[in-house]
Order: sequence, then C-alpha cells, then structure tokens
Amino acid sequence: MDKFSILKHNFGHSRFRQGQEELIDAILSGRDVLGVMPTGGGKSLCYQVPALMLSGVTLVISPLISLMKDQVSALKKSGITAAYINSSLTSDQLRLVYERTRKGAYKLLYIAPERLITKEFLALVQKIEISLVSVDEAHCISQWGQDFRPSYLKIADFIDTLPHRPVVAAFTATATAEVQQDIIRLLRLIDPMCNVTGFDRPNLFFDVQSPKNKMSVLLNLLQERKEKNGIIYCATRASVERICQHLCDKGISATCYHAGLDESTRRSNQNAFQFDRKNVMVATNAFGMGIDKSNVNFVIHYNMPKSLEAYYQEAGRAGRDGEPADCILLFSAGDIETARFLIKSSSNEELSEDAQALVRQKDYERLQTMVSYCKTTKCLRGHILDYFGQKHEAVCGNCGNCKSSYQLNDITIPAQMILSCVIRVKENLGYFVGKTLIIQTLRGSKEKRILDLGLNRLSTYGLMNKMTAEQVRSLIDFLELEGYLHVNSLHSTLEPTPTASSVLFKGKKVFMPVRTGSASFTTEKNIRQTELSSGSKEVDNLFAVLKAVRTQIAQQENVPAYIVFSNATLMDMAVKAPRTMAEFLDVSGVGETKAARYGKVFLKAIAAQKEDSAHES
Repeated sequence: MDKFSILKHNFGHSRFRQGQEELIDAILSGRDVLGVMPTGGGKSLCYQVPALMLSGVTLVISPLISLMKDQVSALKKSGITAAYINSSLTSDQLRLVYERTRKGAYKLLYIAPERLITKEFLALVQKIEISLVSVDEAHCISQWGQDFRPSYLKIADFIDTLPHRPVVAAFTATATAEVQQDIIRLLRLIDPMCNVTGFDRPNLFFDVQSPKNKMSVLLNLLQERKEKNGIIYCATRASVERICQHLCDKGISATCYHAGLDESTRRSNQNAFQFDRKNVMVATNAFGMGIDKSNVNFVIHYNMPKSLEAYYQEAGRAGRDGEPADCILLFSAGDIETARFLIKSSSNEELSEDAQALVRQKDYERLQTMVSYCKTTKCLRGHILDYFGQKHEAVCGNCGNCKSSYQLNDITIPAQMILSCVIRVKENLGYFVGKTLIIQTLRGSKEKRILDLGLNRLSTYGLMNKMTAEQVRSLIDFLELEGYLHVNSLHSTLEPTPTASSVLFKGKKVFMPVRTGSASFTTEKNIRQTELSSGSKEVDNLFAVLKAVRTQIAQQENVPAYIVFSNATLMDMAVKAPRTMAEFLDVSGVGETKAARYGKVFLKAIAAQKEDSAHES
C-alpha cells in the first residue's frame, strides 16, 4: 500500500497534517530527518507510516515506559504489529520479544535508550534488518535542553554498531534553535531534512494567576470543570501528596504520581487516570513527557516550573485531541525560590564539575525566562513563541492577558523608595543583599538580622510599612521585569541596573499595569459548545451514547477509552451519524481495522438512538 492507503486503512485519516507528508517522503527516500512539531501535532505518524512501507523493522527509542505501552497498545488496535523492550518486562517476556523479533514478527519495536547497549540487544540487532531508527523526545540528547538524559548520548554509537546504517529520524516538540543543532550534531544526522512546523497550539488557552490563596482558587477551577480530565503539576513530592489528599477530602476524584512512590503504586495510579477511573492527576514533572492521554481538558500548574520548555511540554498534555483546553499557572514569589533551590541542588554524576556548572548557569537563565512569562502583561502565547523563535501576531485573543483589561498605576514614588533602599543597603554594608532583606527593611521589620546589620538606621527603613510583604515583592518583581533591577544569579542578590538612575534622579515616571478584569476561560460551557459543532440536542445525546459504548468496550478490553476512539472521532461520528459501514469509514479516525472490530456495535447504537429520537419527536 502507498502512504495514503496506510493513513486511511490503519489510522482512519484522509489527509496528512502540516509537515507530516514532507517528513515521511524524506524518510522513504532514505534521508535523515529532524521534525519539530507541537505536542498533538502527529509526530508518531511520521515514523509509523514509513515503518509499514519499509522492509525491515523500525526501532523507536523512547524515554518513558508509559509512552511505549500506550503507543504499542494503540498500534495493535490499528492492526499493526509492535512490541516494546524496557524494565517492565519479566525475563520470560523479554526472551519472547527477542525470539519474535528475530522471526520478523514486528514492524515497530520500542526500546528505552538504556537498553540499547545491553549485550543481548546488541547481539539481536546484528541478526535483523533495521530500516529506520526513530528517536522520540530527541531534545533529551542536549545538555542545554530541560530534559537532558545522558543515555541519549549513546544512541549515535549504537547506530554505528549496526551492520548497515538505517535512516535516522529525530522528533521533538520543544527545542530551541540551539537545541536543534545539538540534536543534529550528537545524533550525527547526515544532511537531515529539518521541518519545524511551529510551536503554536491554538486550541490551548493560557493564563497566569497570582492568587493569595492557591488552594481556594484551585478548588474553584476544579469546580468549574466537574467530570473533566486534568493534570495538576506541583514542584515537590510533599506538595503532591498534600494537595491530592485535600482534593480527595473535598470529594474530587483525584490520584497522584511522583518518583518517590513504589513502581506498583505509580502504575496503579497512572492506570486509574489513563482509564478514566480518576479525573484528576496530581503529579510532579515525573508524570509528563510522553503521556499519551488524548482527552486531557486542562493542566493546572500549582507551582511554576523551572523553564519555559518544561512548562510548555507539561501544559501541552492538554488538548491533544484538538478540543479547547485550559493551561493555567498559579504563580507566587515563593515558586522562584523553590525553583532556585531545585536547580542548585541538582547534580549529574556523569558530568564533570565544570560541565555541571555550565548546565546550572543555563538552568538559571531558563528560570529567568520562565519568571518573565509569569510576570508579563503582554500576550502569553506570544511570549512562548518568541522564546522558540516563531513569528506571531501581537495579540492572540486566546490567553488570560489578551482577554483581560488593565489599568496603568503610577508607581514612581514606591519605585524610588525601593531603588533607594537597594542602594542605601549597599552603601551601608558594602555589598548587595537579597529581596527578602530589602522587603523587611522597607516594611520596618524588627527581625534580629535587620537590627544586627543596622538596617533599621537607614533613611529607607519602614518607608513601606503600610504595605504587605507580597505587595512590596510584586513591585520589586515589576521593576526587575522592566529592567530597573536584576538578580545576580551567582549570589541571588538584588542589584540596580544603570537605568535605575533615570527614575531616581531624572524624573522618569514608572507605570505598572494592573489587571482589572478576569480572563474568560475555556470552561465546561465553552468546551461543550465546541464539541457540539452542530449545536443540536440530537448530536449531544448521540455523543453521550457513543461515549457510553466506548467506555463499555474499553472496560471489556482493559484499555484506556481513547485507545478505542478519541473524543474528536466520537464527535465526528455523532455529527455524521453513519448508517452503513461505508459511511462509518468516512468518520475521521476510523480505519479499516477498527471499523471491522467496532463498526457493528457503534452502528447499532447509532441506529437505536436515531429510532428513540424519532419516537420522542
């Protein structure tokens, strides 16, 4: 079959998405490729379609066990032979996969990068034909990327051991221009065809909130999204368990995931979320890359991540089915200190001290970009796309900042107080100090350290004693964002920039935009209006019936519901209401294998619902 026949027969689609066909054609012509496509943009099809057209096996190097299991399960449902090799297999299961691989039983073989250099696998690949090596989450190979994994550095050497060099394809959703060059160099791609289809996800609504009480706001957000599936990311394991317990106490169907849980518990909790037995997953970033659940309607970050790459990747777990979804970040000043601590305490034994220092410095730079995202009043989507080097409109119309109203407040006098305090402290002590001491001095704190350092004798002491610490910190953060102050990344001290003198001595006014109107989120009502593209009650009822049928099949086959059909496929099915198998095959996402497997039961449900509707009318 040709690529179009495979696309329709196995995957149920009539046309390729942007960038897919070019990458597939390059692979089939024998050329290495680098594909940078947004999460949910269809990266997997770019190597799965060629895999079915090439003579040998396609080796897919993937970093996470959960991703392998989901993809192999989905491929099998589409009539494609596939297997995986990772630490979850018993020795007997591993021997069976090896034996079947030698006999040519699989078209795709997924493997963890750590397994490539095992003696048994190196012996296996000498006896089979590998036509294509696909490296998923390829940004993991770059030490400048946010997910650097040293095991990825061994991939190129592994490829060199193969009897014949296969085509090598690399895919990622989050790679700056610098990281893209690293991928090409470290994987030793030969004259690769590079296709960057963009980073924009128009269906995602982005917002940043700075609430006084995060838990209260979180509960309100979840109340607005009853029975919707979502992920809540937290910075630490302790906060994951505390928040999950609190949500459960409030009657919310939640479970949790972090690296401190034993493997059995992690697997059980992940399955509860994947199989829709639990609506909310509370997790650290250990639950992130490669999660293939398509019907995630929202991602809420309870804490700010350490980098914009990490945030975009985690937020990108939402809306993979193309439906509107919310990505909301609950920001507080304490998040910055937590992130700094996590960066400072991180280490990698496989890197030299000098290399670790360089990586840490890069991490601090990425953190500053993340902080800027949280503080900006400009378009949030634009801020993300700027970072990845993609051109965009000044206003996206689908983020919290673009949908909110602001008023400009004159903060020149408090700005002068803050800048003067920073300078006076340096003159008095001979060195700069951190934000906390500046805030305590301005608020007239009687803390022992303030008194011991003599900061209570400064002219700026107590000038802002009627403001809360959070209010003063917000003003400092704004002055930092506007370039009047900066934090020394080495010492974490607050220091003035040359432009501060224009405010102190040259009469320059400082205006701070303050949000006055709340953003409009993609709430339950918005999502349902989008789902019901016809706007009819009949479609609504049929969609509900089809979801119930899908749930029953998923439970019988012990697979996540979206493996059977995605929400987008069910909606297209509800709108088209097919009556025959030929019409059923016209539904987007229905291939011949799934039509043969599930067609009769869905057609029967559609006919019964149509008959019931006719009787009611």
